[in-house]
Amino acid sequence: MVKTTEQALKAGALVPISTETRYIRDSGVDFCVRIVSNLQRKLNFSAADPDTWKDRPDPFLPYEEDLFVGDISDTHVCLLNKFNVIDHHVLMVTRAFEDQETLLTRQDFAAACICLAEFDGLVFYNGGRVAGASQPHKHLQMIPLPIADKGPKVPMEALFPSAPPEDHPTRVPGLPFLHAFAGVRAGLMADPLGAAPVAFTMYRKMLETVGLNVSSMPERSRQSGPYNLLFTREWMLLVPRSREFFGSMSVNALGFGGALLVSDEEQMRRVEAHGGMSVLRHTAVVAG
Repeated sequence: MVKTTEQALKAGALVPISTETRYIRDSGVDFCVRIVSNLQRKLNFSAADPDTWKDRPDPFLPYEEDLFVGDISDTHVCLLNKFNVIDHHVLMVTRAFEDQETLLTRQDFAAACICLAEFDGLVFYNGGRVAGASQPHKHLQMIPLPIADKGPKVPMEALFPSAPPEDHPTRVPGLPFLHAFAGVRAGLMADPLGAAPVAFTMYRKMLETVGLNVSSMPERSRQSGPYNLLFTREWMLLVPRSREFFGSMSVNALGFGGALLVSDEEQMRRVEAHGGMSVLRHTAVVAG
């Protein structure tokens, strides 16, 4: 991947977006907030206009050869994220078109677990436009850990229990919105093909726990609502979404890991004024 990154940079295929990192402590979490120096470059290519996002050209069919990292499986390829804020940010993309608003499949989890077995990272999925997805072609994403240069590998881990249950979803007391959380058995990802069905089964349980699709629905069914999924070698977190934006700031799955992206100082001041957890609560579903 390092070699592919160097080649993609030389070819101009990879367009890193420089940022300044700041930290905002709220509700026991040091939120890592990145201020983008020139977000417009990304918006020109991937803004998720609610009326046109599914009519735009598919950047993955065909994908840019300079961004190709490798074949993951018969169903997925690994690509560099063209507009990366974090180094070595990769995408796990279906070879044939599948809609980003359909349920994840066993093959999706196999691809993700294969990548997690290669290096310690955070896999995340934006289930639909309201959840922060910028492309309708199904793709999971992965960034290396740690996310920030201080604190836990994922900032939100400051609230997670040290030994969460591995057989059923539970709640994290400090999260003020609807969610499902579960642990991953130690060493499970060392056998990615064995880990995939375990993670897939837990994913289906988590959806049912938060009132989305029930576990009996067939794979590739359309999801019943937008959500974000995050998982590492140690845990899984699923959060239903109510809206994409907090003011003018788009929030995707990384926000629920404690990492936010703002485009300017005005958005930064808004986050500072309200707090990172309030941003997430506004864009998630508040449990009744």
